[in-house]
Amino acid sequence: MNGLGKALTAEFIGTFALIFIGAGAGTIAALGGGNLITVALAHGLTIMIMAYAYGHISGVHINPAVTIGVYIAGKIESGKVLAYIIAQLLGGIVAGFVLRLTIVGGVEMGLGTTVINYSHTTLIGAFVLEMIATFFLVNSVLNAGIGGKAGNMAPVAIGLTVGASIMFFRPLTGASLNPARTIGPAVAAGIYTDIWVYIVATILGGILAGLLYRHYLEDA
Repeated sequence: MNGLGKALTAEFIGTFALIFIGAGAGTIAALGGGNLITVALAHGLTIMIMAYAYGHISGVHINPAVTIGVYIAGKIESGKVLAYIIAQLLGGIVAGFVLRLTIVGGVEMGLGTTVINYSHTTLIGAFVLEMIATFFLVNSVLNAGIGGKAGNMAPVAIGLTVGASIMFFRPLTGASLNPARTIGPAVAAGIYTDIWVYIVATILGGILAGLLYRHYLEDA
């Protein structure tokens, strides 16, 4: 298998793992078997593990917003971007349907689909929150990971960024930070409410982080 094929396999498996374990933990929590901390740890630890396992193969973006941010920063060839995103979305969707197959009552609980909690934020508020959270994530990927500032601890820094973000943002927006994280469970559960927020806001956050890195922080 050529280098791109191996990278796409890593992106598919990594994204599948993130959505299967992360959204799975969210579904179990909704069913009464977990809490905010377990959901945050499920996402953060999975990202950390996948980064150590496959970082040398694909960079383990496992997130279209990360791939776009890395591209804006000039750290991935344009010919790989669409292929990476397709692999990530497929991994997320397959994970969503496996969750639907394996968790009794999961569909009724939304399979971990990210939704806006209008009791505590607004549509604009949710957009801004998702944009900021994704900015933090892509900022960590670029500076701690690709920039090499954190060395072998980069996966830990990135995983902790996601975990910390979920602890704050999940009660408000579901804490997507990742179009694949939202789209996968949404397709499997048939829930598309405000899905554009989780696509547009996360991509915008990734673009902003990529621009900041490329034009200001790369040489820091």
